[in-house]
Amino acid sequence: MSLLTISDVTLTFGGLKALSEVNMTITQGLITSIIGPNGAGKTSLLNCISGFYHPTSGDISFGEHDLSLTYFSPHQISVLGIARAFQNLELFRGMSVLDNLLLARHKNLKYNFLQAVLYFGKASRIEAENRAYVEGVIEFMELEPYRNKIVGNLSYGIQKRIEVARALTLGPKLLLLDEPMAGMNIEEKEDMVRFVVDIQQERDITVVLIEHDLGVVMDISDQIYVLDFGELIGSGRPEEVANNPKVIEAYIGED
Repeated sequence: MSLLTISDVTLTFGGLKALSEVNMTITQGLITSIIGPNGAGKTSLLNCISGFYHPTSGDISFGEHDLSLTYFSPHQISVLGIARAFQNLELFRGMSVLDNLLLARHKNLKYNFLQAVLYFGKASRIEAENRAYVEGVIEFMELEPYRNKIVGNLSYGIQKRIEVARALTLGPKLLLLDEPMAGMNIEEKEDMVRFVVDIQQERDITVVLIEHDLGVVMDISDQIYVLDFGELIGSGRPEEVANNPKVIEAYIGED
């Protein structure tokens, strides 16, 4: 079943066309990878899905919601059930891991000012529920040793894991991962691959992944879309994409 549908999406910046009539169907429950050379438009597409950009033309539908027609903000899109982990870390480096993740749950703190000040009844219950949810994410992402440590003092690989955990803390139906393994060593990359697969299989979250490591993409993806200069040049299962002449030419070049 389709969870997200991208129909004829075009994105232009002045005379620059970042995306040109792109069509994709993100199937619920699968890992879908979007690949392509640098500058192919991959991050621009995620920006359109998550509300940071609005397409110049075309439609993006998430369930019954038309994200293009209503011009949802990134905050509103996160409430609908789409979360994103950024390529460049978007964490509060001076705060602890726990506080970073608790902060991501602010949209779930639905009580009034008086209830917050007195901290009883509804406010106390909601706070406890959200803390329990965050603790579950910390355990799932194996961040227990770092929960009270300042994020800026941790290694890059752990910070990338926290970035994914922050997105998970939002409780998404669809998780957008923008190069979650970039800059990692082999061991860190293996751990992140395991977490991505577990997110899909154990937490039943649909994953859209941008990744340059084609070995990883071919190993864990259910479906793959390939962009080049903003155009969709190939799609299908990993074995189909690997044998697509246009994809081979985009990555290797003509003989």
